[in-house]
Amino acid sequence: MKLTYYADTDSLYIDLSEQPSVDSQEISEGIVLDYDASGNLVGIDIDNASKKVHLKELTLNKFPTEIQTIVA
Repeated sequence: MKLTYYADTDSLYIDLSEQPSVDSQEISEGIVLDYDASGNLVGIDIDNASKKVHLKELTLNKFPTEIQTIVA
């Protein structure tokens, strides 16, 4: 899973899978779910993210694997 914040558009993309998106559905204003060809959720796009998500803090709890941190 990858989280990418785009400051120029104030959007946050949560990439859940490496499968390509073939369908999208806006479930709430500015929140779009992306699906692969099998109907599986592969990503979440959040527009105006700084108004909807607390971006200054990310807490990960009880992950079953090693966590890799990349700082831009």
